[in-house]
Amino acid sequence: MKKDFGDSIGNTVYEYRVLARMSQQELADKVGVSKQTVFVMEKGNYVPTLLLAFRIADFFDVSVSDIFTYEKGTDNNGN
Repeated sequence: MKKDFGDSIGNTVYEYRVLARMSQQELADKVGVSKQTVFVMEKGNYVPTLLLAFRIADFFDVSVSDIFTYEKGTDNNGN
């Protein structure tokens, strides 16, 4: 049985995209995904693959950790 630690990945894709004055479709085209993927990622409902995370960071010329942050949850023992 898979253990749920409650971890998540936060992102600032929306902020970077808006600062670049791009639409979701424009960003999607630049990194090779659908507009829907950008939409759900910005809403926090989709965790991108490592490859996509690197593509996005490379496009904005920043490190992956500038856009994506690991948010540690706790395991069932409260750790």
